[in-house]
Formats: sequence, C-alpha cells, structure tokens
Amino acid sequence: MRAIVVTEPGGPDVLRLEDVETPVPDPEEILIKVTAAGVNRADVLQRQGNYPPPPGASEILGLEVSGSVAAVGAAVEGWQAGDPCVALLAGGGYAEYAAVPAVQVVPPPKVDLVPAGGVLEVAATVDSNLELAHLTSGEVFLVHGGAGGIGSFAIQYAKARGATVISTAGDDDKIDYCRSLGADHALSYREDWPVAVTHITGGRGVDVILDNMGAAYLERHLQVLAPNGRLMVIGLQGGTRANVDLSAMLRRRGSITATSLRARPVEEKASICRGVVERVWPLYRSGAIKPPRITSFPLAEAAAAHAQLESGSNIGKIILVAER
Repeated sequence: MRAIVVTEPGGPDVLRLEDVETPVPDPEEILIKVTAAGVNRADVLQRQGNYPPPPGASEILGLEVSGSVAAVGAAVEGWQAGDPCVALLAGGGYAEYAAVPAVQVVPPPKVDLVPAGGVLEVAATVDSNLELAHLTSGEVFLVHGGAGGIGSFAIQYAKARGATVISTAGDDDKIDYCRSLGADHALSYREDWPVAVTHITGGRGVDVILDNMGAAYLERHLQVLAPNGRLMVIGLQGGTRANVDLSAMLRRRGSITATSLRARPVEEKASICRGVVERVWPLYRSGAIKPPRITSFPLAEAAAAHAQLESGSNIGKIILVAER
C-alpha cells in the first residue's frame, strides 16, 4: 500500500508518499480501506519530532479515518467486508489501509465519507471533555480557535447542550464563520478578549473553557473563570509551563483538568467512541450539528495539507483523500 512516511523530523517537506507493507489485522482488529484521513495539530507535532506515537502504535501519522471494512480479525463480530465506518487511531491514518482495534471503529454519522474522515477524533475529544466538565444547559462556554476543526465542532455541540457559547478567532471571516455555526459571541483573539468576556458575562465569568493554548492563556483564563468554573486543557499551542495563582483558584473554587486522547488505553477509547455514537451522532442526523467547511488534498499532497494547517489561514477541517 501507499502511505505518508516521515523521513526525518522537520517541516512539511519531510513528508513522503512511499510504498509500505499493508498491515495485517490482529484477531481483535479491523483492517480499513481508507477513504479519507483528518489532519490534526497532533500530526504536525509528530512530524516535528515532538509527539511520538504511544508504544506499539504505527509510526505513520493520522489519528482518524473514514472508509470501508477490508477485513476483520478472527475475534471480531458485527462487521463485515464493505461496511462503511469511521475509526479513532493511535497512528496509521495517512495510508491506503489502517488496522484498528474493532472497539475504536463505529458506523459513520450522517455525513459523506470524505468529510467523515475528520469527524471522530474531534467529536471524541470535545465530547469526552464536556462530559468530564459536566457542561449543562444554561452555563457559559468558551472555546478558542472557533473556526478550526475542534472549535467549529465545539461551538455547535455546546449550543446543542444548551450553553451560551463564546468563541475567539483570528480575523473577520473566521469570526463570521463562528457566528454562522451558532456562537452567541465571537471575538478577535488579537484584542483584549478577557475584558470582552467579563463584560459579556456581567462580571460572573465562564463556567467551562476548552483550552488548546495552555501556558500562554492560563493567567487570562483564571481571570475569566466563573465560580466553580472548569478549565479543560486539551492542547499546548501556547507553551507548557506557567505560574498558577492558587488564591484565585480558591476564591473561585475552580478546577484545571488536562486531558489527552491518543495514549489512553483501548478500553477507555472504546467507551469514548460509544459515547460519541450515543450523544453526538443523533445531532448530525437531526441537523443540530453540521460538518465543518472542508479543505481536501490528495494523500500524496500531505505536505501541502500540513503547510495549509500551519499557515493559520484555514477555516474548518483539512482532509487527506486516499480514495474517492
């Protein structure tokens, strides 16, 4: 099969399309003929040498795919060749075939298979964190990068859960896109957004923050956290180390939770995937959540896809298409 191989850590130009061995599924795995693979920030970090795959996972980039079942392991039930599917991976998605634990494979939502290649990892990340944060109807939710893959889903999902949604984005087009997805308030992160958030909430603050920035925004997040507020850290684009004002946390009775998805045990990923099917897929069927704007590249042009993601200009989700 053909797959994207990282020849050495570096820029997008280190990505090469090469012939590699097609994986053979273990007894509890499914071999997927890949239609499309989502492109995520974690893929960029791995390409740069900063995010190695968990032990035993494929060295090939790619954490989510859509496609059809090519073969099933001897212990797998309920799937047969040709079934459409989406899957959550620890690695191996930038390829024509991927072997995945069967419990991390689910039927696709009501979305065409190409855009479905960028749905499951986002949905699993956001749903698992909002469940952990216990986001409830009537609360205020803040997400950064609202025009990106995570943000564009999180806006819609938080609205579907009854929250008031505040999002930040980088320019007018992205701010308008956030509003089109249902954000109640869309702000420029280039401006003093903490002041705007404080004004919007009447000084009370935000109940749940989904944070992909990490250290760079920590102090500001503590400024806008509501009493009993929950800060959910899912990314470190703004660095890994910062000082925490514990007195501010005590006054607010706040909490900081940091989570990642990739290195979780298979059993935990299986539970998260079941939760997505139960809570999220019905929202696609009803139209409460729509797929994000898609920018697609052929698998062979993975370098261009990474360059597009790193440029910061993209709106929505970037997809690599292995087969149409």
